[in-house]
Amino acid sequence: MRTCRLCGSTALASVVDLGATPPCELFLTADQLDLPEQTYPLHLRVCTDCLLAQLPPLITPEETFTEYAYFSSYSTSWVEHARTFVAGLDLRPEAFVVEVASNDGYLLQHVVERGVRCLGIEPSANVGAAAGDKGVPTLTAFLTPETGRAVREEHGPADVVVANNVYAHIPDITGFTEGLRALVADDGVVAIEVQHLLTLMELNQYDTIYHEHFQYYTVASAQRALASGGLTLVDVELLPTHGGSIRLWARPQGEPSARVADVLAREKAAGLHELSGYADFAARVAKVRRDLLRFLVDAADAGKTVVGYGAPGKGNTLLNHCGIRPDLLAYTVDRNPYKHGRFTPGTRIPILAPEAIGRDRPDYVLVLPWNLRAELTEQLSYVREWGGRLVFPIPELEVDE
Repeated sequence: MRTCRLCGSTALASVVDLGATPPCELFLTADQLDLPEQTYPLHLRVCTDCLLAQLPPLITPEETFTEYAYFSSYSTSWVEHARTFVAGLDLRPEAFVVEVASNDGYLLQHVVERGVRCLGIEPSANVGAAAGDKGVPTLTAFLTPETGRAVREEHGPADVVVANNVYAHIPDITGFTEGLRALVADDGVVAIEVQHLLTLMELNQYDTIYHEHFQYYTVASAQRALASGGLTLVDVELLPTHGGSIRLWARPQGEPSARVADVLAREKAAGLHELSGYADFAARVAKVRRDLLRFLVDAADAGKTVVGYGAPGKGNTLLNHCGIRPDLLAYTVDRNPYKHGRFTPGTRIPILAPEAIGRDRPDYVLVLPWNLRAELTEQLSYVREWGGRLVFPIPELEVDE
């Protein structure tokens, strides 16, 4: 029986069914191409009682994050986003900062530069090692209440706890939140960044639905989730990152700010505080799929070459849902050397180094990490030298002139 992981209700309603896909970061080696791949249903549902949007926990974080293919520092704009965040923190010289899911040290490296004591908690040993190379102290572990208490006992309570793009990645919401509470000082603050379900729904960002994400938050559902582990939402910021995110500021005690009330009102106006607001999403997703496939088939029929840029997790949801294979997308490229020579899960599209685009001069480049549009439009400006054009599939198909 399907059960809401936040409130325990069994009343879950379908939002969109994307079929079955492999885990989005399990890129294949050439030796694996003749082996079977495990796929899992990718069906987003919403709890009709607490309105938490969620996927069933069919894979565990241990399966995904023990070794991980995503390195945050390969996005220039994301590193700059982290630098700006750290620069805005009011940190005393004796402060202690902890980041949960600290990845390759993309954020804490800026704390180290300020001479402030810090610790990263990162479950993936391979990306955690990259953080160590930047001088960022890193504990290889998943955050649990026990981990939080152990870190607090060894290092003392944290003045600031950061959890960027991880609050959706854990099936045990209450236990993870209790871990955050164990880490933070009684007068400290927790900063969480997570994709906003409001923009996901409004802008057809369905490709961010994948198995690593167990739930998708409105401010209303995040407020309930934080409370389940002993934290109070005191403020919220709307951010452009990842197509539209929220930065949640939480404390052990406090009162919600006016900004919290403002965003809650926006969500309510969009219908996301009741079931009806989710009703037409599946139809809009289907149109995105049809439009992209129509473009790719027409390009192939016209003898045009189309390649991809990027091999993000979201891209693999899109490729698998649309059934795109190398006959429609010859290859994709990525800045992360870990992915070079591998193949996208499910769709088996080769992943090459970015230099392949300049060598082959394709007619079109399909940009899979559309959330980095400004950054990548500049990086790929050279494509226009031979008349090539960039294609963005989300929120609707757009071919740059």
